[in-house]
Amino acid sequence: MALSKSLTDRMTRQKTNRELFDMSGRVVLLSGAAGQLGPEYADGLSEAGANVVLTDIEARLPRCQEIAKLLARKHKTNPMATIMDLFSKESIIQGVEEITDKYGKIDVLVNNAAYNPISKDSQAPFEEYSLENWEKVIAVDLTAVFLCSQVVGKQMLKQGGGVIVNIGSTYGMVGADQRIYGNSGLNSAVSYAAAKGGVINLTRYMAAHWQGKNIRVNCLSPAGVYNPGVQNQVFLDNYLYKTMLGRMGAPSDLRGVMLFLCSDASDFMTGSNMVVDAGWTSW
Repeated sequence: MALSKSLTDRMTRQKTNRELFDMSGRVVLLSGAAGQLGPEYADGLSEAGANVVLTDIEARLPRCQEIAKLLARKHKTNPMATIMDLFSKESIIQGVEEITDKYGKIDVLVNNAAYNPISKDSQAPFEEYSLENWEKVIAVDLTAVFLCSQVVGKQMLKQGGGVIVNIGSTYGMVGADQRIYGNSGLNSAVSYAAAKGGVINLTRYMAAHWQGKNIRVNCLSPAGVYNPGVQNQVFLDNYLYKTMLGRMGAPSDLRGVMLFLCSDASDFMTGSNMVVDAGWTSW
């Protein structure tokens, strides 16, 4: 099989670290941008030069607009804030059209939106877990990833390539250790585990489906991120004991990993699941 010049050039090229991580002029669509980790991802990608499109539900649009103004002022990039209803394919299509009208392309999709409720009903044991909660978590954490990737994937095919990063979880890889929750009032729900396990294998499916189309698809699976407004001391003591590094994650622990997966630094990766979990799944 004769190698094309473009393929040979790609396999023999040399880039500096600065070039590998440079996102200047690239357009990144970030769902769930107003959540706990969205602003951190947006700031890290903007620092590398990306124009980040911050999308979330209507109620969180003011927060997205606030983040966009901060990014533009801090990094001199051209961000955008918009509403995207992930329950509606029509809303996603409309959002993508709005983005491409402004920028002409979408280089990267980060499927960051998630729903992991902490209400009493959502923390119910498996035997009592409601169908309503199951369906809502699956809709946001799995079906929305499918819909966004389907719509943005069409745009990437049209423009000749792109990158998709999905967000999995350690609980998409291993069973939730119920012992760490005890009487803390917290729990990791069955729907979250099922959704995140689905996301990890959906990542592999999409990477295989788009092989040869210059669309790379990878997954980032973090362990728990510290959230002092939610996690109490009982939970923290048990959780920290389970990690090799003896701590939970900080949002900044995922910042560099996200930049790696979105940039040319990961150009030889597709269909992979990058685990960042303080050693949680290694013993």
